[in-house]
Amino acid sequence: MQEIFNAIALTQIANVGVITAKYLYDTLGSATAIMEHRNNIKDVIPDASLLLIESLKNIDNAFRIAEAEMGFIEKKKIKALCLNDANYPQRLTNCDDAPVVLFYYGNADLNVDKVISMVGTRNCSDYGKDLCKSFVADLKALIPDALIVSGLAYGIDVHSHRAALANGMNTVGVVAHGLDKIYPSAHRETASKMIAQGGVLTEYIHNTNIEKSNFLKRNRIVAGISDCTIVVESGSHGGSLVTTNLANSYNRDVFAFPGRTSDEKSAGCNQIIADNKAQLLLNAEEFVKCMGWVAPKPVQQELFANEMPELTPDEQKVVECLKGVDNKSINFIVNESGLSYGSVSAIVFELEEKGVVETLGGARIKLVKKLFSIF
Repeated sequence: MQEIFNAIALTQIANVGVITAKYLYDTLGSATAIMEHRNNIKDVIPDASLLLIESLKNIDNAFRIAEAEMGFIEKKKIKALCLNDANYPQRLTNCDDAPVVLFYYGNADLNVDKVISMVGTRNCSDYGKDLCKSFVADLKALIPDALIVSGLAYGIDVHSHRAALANGMNTVGVVAHGLDKIYPSAHRETASKMIAQGGVLTEYIHNTNIEKSNFLKRNRIVAGISDCTIVVESGSHGGSLVTTNLANSYNRDVFAFPGRTSDEKSAGCNQIIADNKAQLLLNAEEFVKCMGWVAPKPVQQELFANEMPELTPDEQKVVECLKGVDNKSINFIVNESGLSYGSVSAIVFELEEKGVVETLGGARIKLVKKLFSIF
């Protein structure tokens, strides 16, 4: 509980933003370690700025806020997930601006093998609503254990959540306020159902004011928590396109449904497809193939003449992560191997050159079958 208290306090220190907090956390390993060194931070982080040094010394108010928040989450039985918690969404940990603590009310595993974010305009058309329903229904038949993430906003967001609920799929809403409220209030019933079949997630403490800037900030969580983002319907401006840019910056795949050139509510989708910021999406089957999420083939035991090339210790780590599965995303390999994202990317390139692995769509990797007798 001390780590949770310190993590909450860290988020409330003046002049310590999310990127600085994440950097401190990654460098020292925990919020507790940061607090233990708050009066001599320059000893452990030599390039600490004067502003950071002074900010870490003036944290009485942050402690008071953290104490109040601890009381709230304990009373409401809300889970607080710190960066070093195994239940924290591991895909997010590779993002420089990931929150050091998230508040979660729900029961879905945030680290399932397939996580999909669906976003779009708040003023969606019947075309957008129908796409949500039909696409999610088809996904259920192909990848029933996938988690659907969105922002619980009007339009495409809530229709994506409701489509997931209707098809028995877990769905998580990332909100831009504390868990003492649901905004918009019209979606309280949907949120209640999601808590039993997914959950509601936020980085904000209770009593946080509803502010426009918070909605834009939460889009980075929607983009970073998933393997890919799907834009169902979007105008030429709006939060969906912000999420698209964030997903691209995180090296996530982005897909978009096209619309008629005359449809203003599809103008954004058509543009990001034309700009190669998103792949054209037509149906669930092609989407699953592009992501490399095909059903695993039966175990086969065959002997091949090909010999395994010599591997470095780190290359062997990556290979071990891929054994026994059809394929895995780079993010999962990073989390399981303990290697950095950059190191894994470089190792995958070398393994491709050696003929050991193949890369699939969606930044997913698989072993070359001819080199392995058992999968």
